[in-house]
Amino acid sequence: MKSLWKKGLVLLLTVALVAVVAGCGSKADRKFLTIATGGTAGTYYPLGGAIAEILNSNIEGMNATAASTGASVANVNQLNSGDADLAFIQNDIAYYAANGIEMFEGNQVEGLRAIASLYPETCQVVTLKKTGIQSIADLKGKTVAVGAAGSGVEANARQILKAYGITYDDINVKYLSFAEAANSLKDGNIDAAFLTAGFPTAAVQDISAQHDIVLLPVEGKAQESLLKEYPFYTKVVIPAGTYPKQDKDVESIAVMAMLVATDKMDESLAYDITKAIFNNLDRLAAAHPVGRTITKEKAREGLSIPMHKGAEKFFQE
Repeated sequence: MKSLWKKGLVLLLTVALVAVVAGCGSKADRKFLTIATGGTAGTYYPLGGAIAEILNSNIEGMNATAASTGASVANVNQLNSGDADLAFIQNDIAYYAANGIEMFEGNQVEGLRAIASLYPETCQVVTLKKTGIQSIADLKGKTVAVGAAGSGVEANARQILKAYGITYDDINVKYLSFAEAANSLKDGNIDAAFLTAGFPTAAVQDISAQHDIVLLPVEGKAQESLLKEYPFYTKVVIPAGTYPKQDKDVESIAVMAMLVATDKMDESLAYDITKAIFNNLDRLAAAHPVGRTITKEKAREGLSIPMHKGAEKFFQE
């Protein structure tokens, strides 16, 4: 009887040990992956959630989650610290980080690798019709919102103004967020605002609901000089009808929203991630209207950092 009890105990312990080992094995096989996005009200967050779902459904053992963050600049730092594995980052911010300039001066970030370009985020220069301002050259002597201090928008504004021969000494600079700029334009406290975002942009729609707006074009020699000097800019046209009473196309420039990893990511994993995303683009289109503009054909446009070898392998197929 005692012998049977001992045998039963040994059998029970053996089964328990096998279960523990199997459990550890399955856990070890799991791939935990954090995707740094942006604010919950923005574009990056819903797209990040959709990408997490795609990866979890198409890569064995994947456990991906989308995290709300402070967007591009914060996401570079999260990738660099290892707190994120994938991140949404504007290509100009990635360029600044990789080259240790602008807000990353003295803090160069090495090892950033692009998975793909996703969609354009357009530099929109907005004023009210009643100001009489017709071009960016007319902004001299005016009060202008250039984005939050140290932001990507602020860098875009400074570069565009420079292309038109204008410095901050020539204008009354206001460092404002999108919402603050929209309210200030509506209240008449500023004359124009720089906004960088996919269109139609909620802040611009908000202004146009109460006022007739004018989008100032970035065109001609100024546009060409910007494209030549900064490798992250691309040409873009804001189509007529994007906003109320906008009766003609408006030329501008855009930066690209990119999906970025680091060179620490395994090549095969980067390949699997890229393949899963671009074989399920319908899921991104369902997550946000801008998802409809993401295509395999445009995935290399505006890349400002090297592409990850795993992603490159997929796009070469």
